[in-house]
Amino acid sequence: MSELRANIHPDAKIGDNVTIEPFSTVYADVEIGEGTWVGPNVTIMDGARIGKNCRIFPGAVISAIPQDLKYAGEETHTFIGDNTTIRECVTINKGTTDAWKTEVGSNCLLMAYVHVAHDCIVGNNVILANCVNLAGHITIEDHAILEGMVAVQQFLRIGAHSFIAGGSLVRKNVPPFVRAAREPLSYVGINAIGLKRRGFSENDIRAIEDTYRHIYVLNTVTSKGIQSARKSVVDNAYRDEVIAFIEASENGVMRGSNS
Repeated sequence: MSELRANIHPDAKIGDNVTIEPFSTVYADVEIGEGTWVGPNVTIMDGARIGKNCRIFPGAVISAIPQDLKYAGEETHTFIGDNTTIRECVTINKGTTDAWKTEVGSNCLLMAYVHVAHDCIVGNNVILANCVNLAGHITIEDHAILEGMVAVQQFLRIGAHSFIAGGSLVRKNVPPFVRAAREPLSYVGINAIGLKRRGFSENDIRAIEDTYRHIYVLNTVTSKGIQSARKSVVDNAYRDEVIAFIEASENGVMRGSNS
């Protein structure tokens, strides 16, 4: 472990082969997994649990207290999975009594100036591009990609394998496997390129596309679109996943292309 000119509390638990560059600060209640690199001028505060082989770039602040006036000093945590890269000036706040944690999964990339607020749960293999801002209590499922300057309202859910265009304002849940763009945020197709890259079969991609065609293109009422998809689209686990996501969305889902 390199700790020259870094301020590391003696109670912090630092794994093997961890590098902590000069002028970084590591608080007492912190755990950092083996092989992780912490760049200069990083602040890792109480409650941080950082996995193996992560890279944390200058200016990042991990596990600061929530920007929530109801927070009263409870002992909460921030979890970062393995092999995740956190670029310059990213801020990740610890949880509140709602979830008791904020979590970023493994193999994620958080680009410069991303903000992840309290009680967010970010899945594995997620990419948050420059200046993405997540309000509190947001769930982002595996393999989602949010382009730069996307802002997400609190308590929302973004489905797996979805792709949200840069500069978008997200005010409703975004179902899995879609591409989302425009203002207000709307369905613009499925994320076919991403699905192919991740090994989805042609039959599964076709079932996903047909499901959304019934929900978002052929119908303007979501409930009717779901009924139509159940009747017309061949039985498929991904069809069922899309329908289950939409039916569970108490906050509603983004609009269709014809809405």
